[in-house]
Amino acid sequence: MEEPGQIKRALIDASAGAISGAISRTVTSPLDVIKIRFQVQLEPTTQWALLRRDVYSPAKYTGMLQATKDIFREEGLPGFWRGNVPALLMVMPYTAIQFTVLHKLKTLASGSSKSEDHINISPYLSYASGALAGCAATVGSYPFDLLRTILASQGEPKVYPNMRSAFVDILETRGIRGLYAGLTPTLVEIVPYAGLQFGTYDTFKRWTMAWNRYRSHPAEDAISSFQLFLCGLAAGTCAKAVCHPLDVVKKRENVQTFFVVNVLAANRRGWAGLYKGIVPSIVKAAPAGAVTFVAYEFTSDWLELLLT
Repeated sequence: MEEPGQIKRALIDASAGAISGAISRTVTSPLDVIKIRFQVQLEPTTQWALLRRDVYSPAKYTGMLQATKDIFREEGLPGFWRGNVPALLMVMPYTAIQFTVLHKLKTLASGSSKSEDHINISPYLSYASGALAGCAATVGSYPFDLLRTILASQGEPKVYPNMRSAFVDILETRGIRGLYAGLTPTLVEIVPYAGLQFGTYDTFKRWTMAWNRYRSHPAEDAISSFQLFLCGLAAGTCAKAVCHPLDVVKKRENVQTFFVVNVLAANRRGWAGLYKGIVPSIVKAAPAGAVTFVAYEFTSDWLELLLT
């Protein structure tokens, strides 16, 4: 049986992770909906691509501002939070598992359960810990991610009115395996993404601490809330910029499993199609990562004080 201290630490990490994930997801939901709409539509979004002869219909969404106006006009304000309930059900267990596993792995790597000692582990271990934590969290929360993607991407008219109808239809037509459609490309995406996000976050924190020591007299390496936000912002941007094509592949496989798709049109997208939605994706991922990290740090510290 685990020692009480270890159980309390796991409870703190899981609770702080769930809360930070819920805050980040709710704040950035409109950007996530826009991102998914760009990723799953077959038509190109650039004017150059629209001039190609093998394109037969114009894209519904061609820019972030235009997409925002269309979604608001057709679906109202609630359209920007479509799929947010299953997303929260996915994000909260995901971030709870992720931060719990991450802290445990860093504890094993550093030989200390203190968070302040984890910043000193090898950068390679930071990347590896993030990747493994992301994999564990993905497997545990994937069905909710699938439902969220389907509900957020369907537009009007709706194929599924709510999460329950989508869940029941998938079970009836494809069984349990249907809830894990696209899991393999998701895991392929998560390994580099989670590794890059947590690894670069730790790297930016180390650089910031070194900068603070250099500037302060006497030497002080404490990081401010704003600096934590910037570290999270940079980490989210770097990770998403590198891994966006993998996210596009995952989203399309999820949606194409349940909707009729013109395969020939899909083949015409080429390499440019892998970066469809890159702007709203980065615009969403950067603040989402920043909010998640800052919220986790503060919630974790608060829970430590509360439970001690």
